[in-house]
Amino acid sequence: MKLKGEKQESSANNEDSKGKMTPMLALVALISAFGSSFQYGYNVSVINSPAPYMQDFYNQTYLDRNGEPMSSDFQTLLWSLTVSMYPLGGFFGSLMVWPLVNNCGRKGTLLLNNLFSIGAAILMGTSELAKTFEVIIFSRVIMGIYAGLASNVVPMFLGELSPKNLRGAIGVIPQLFITVGILVAQILGLNIILGSAEGWPVLLGITGIPSLIQLLTLPFFPESPRYLLIQKGNEEQARQALQKLRGWSDVDDEIEEMCQEDRSEREEGQFTVFSLCTFRGLRWQLISIIVMMMGQQLSGVNAVFYYADRIFESAGVEKKNVQYVTVSIGAINVVMTLLAVFIVESLGRRILLLAGFGLCCVSCAVLTVALNLQSTVSWMSYLSIVCVIVYIIGHAIGASPIPFVMITEMFLQSSRPAAFMVGGSVHWLCNFTVGLVFLYMEAGLGPYSFLIFCAICLATIVYIFFIVPETKNKTFVEINRIMAKRNKVEIQEDKEELKDFQAVPGGQAGKKGTSSSEL
Repeated sequence: MKLKGEKQESSANNEDSKGKMTPMLALVALISAFGSSFQYGYNVSVINSPAPYMQDFYNQTYLDRNGEPMSSDFQTLLWSLTVSMYPLGGFFGSLMVWPLVNNCGRKGTLLLNNLFSIGAAILMGTSELAKTFEVIIFSRVIMGIYAGLASNVVPMFLGELSPKNLRGAIGVIPQLFITVGILVAQILGLNIILGSAEGWPVLLGITGIPSLIQLLTLPFFPESPRYLLIQKGNEEQARQALQKLRGWSDVDDEIEEMCQEDRSEREEGQFTVFSLCTFRGLRWQLISIIVMMMGQQLSGVNAVFYYADRIFESAGVEKKNVQYVTVSIGAINVVMTLLAVFIVESLGRRILLLAGFGLCCVSCAVLTVALNLQSTVSWMSYLSIVCVIVYIIGHAIGASPIPFVMITEMFLQSSRPAAFMVGGSVHWLCNFTVGLVFLYMEAGLGPYSFLIFCAICLATIVYIFFIVPETKNKTFVEINRIMAKRNKVEIQEDKEELKDFQAVPGGQAGKKGTSSSEL
């Protein structure tokens, strides 16, 4: 029987090898994020630059069909649908997460999801040729479904592949590629590249290329070892997948930890969304992800981008050059998210969440003052620019990337798909709501609308400070034990389960099994 001290010594000796970013792990992270997360970001901003040319196409198509131009109200409605169908599709995609990842696996879901993207890209790319704007609106829904699945499945997949000491850094990579996608769409959408009357169908159509690359390459990489062992019960395949990912053969400790997690929750089976919402043992985890997701989307990030153009114009930037300033903001977003990849494991999740929302909160408050005074105080327009940049930095290091990392870490295998389904649905519903409501808010409140975002950021900070634990460098079971105290449920060490666990093939003798009547 392996003693506890011997086990710790073995873990210490192996930690350097297990904790390294191997080529296999790096490649699967990059291919998953480029093939899926990149397109989420790309399609967020791809229609911004060519909007006038696309609206001209809508009007011309209507004129050719009916012999008269469409009314301005109808054109506004069509364009609102083109923009808003994307987050609505994202919501529908989030609702598909639970059944797909449980039946097709994490990798299988990503591969299947590519069909949505490739199909939508072909439709959008040929829409001008076919002289139909309805196809563009329909394709935006399909791309939304794709993005809804991708935004949830990629963090789940990479979180389950990663060793615990790299889980945060690898978990931020999807958000990094979302920001890269936004930046690439902004660059390609410049008037001198594809943001023109001739170029916009190509701009919309090339979104299928990353999906095609992922469809051809991802099959050669392993499925999530946790899915294979805990949900499929295939320890041998899980062991082989782990050995490929870690780059060495001794993966007994991780297999052992997965078996412990499996036994600790075997009584409950797979959680549905309903059972997750009614289960006392996961109450605070569920509330936490809902609060963080609402805070992420309702903190005013869309409003800041909306105001950015006029803020820079008021500071003296010429209208024709504003698009280049927008690209520079996108570049800041990428750089700061890249910074988060490198600091999340040293500073921890809580610090980045608190600092990120804190910067957003202060920026919104100061921006309210600056926007109100910039007509009377000349230098206030420059303060507004500083506020925008500080806000983007805050969102990029904490509010954007960390909530998805926390969903992966705060839930065990049986409840994680349902948790992502809830978190993703809240994410996309809030995104859709802000898109609908903000223009009315802006019309009614003007710059004072940022005070609402300031209050939301502050409320999120208070919640995170008092409720959300630090999850850095902890196993999923250890995090669950921390949250069990918050939920006022007990985890008991069961000697009978310990005996059973020693008999499990591949399980290491002497490893404690955990059980709980309520976890």
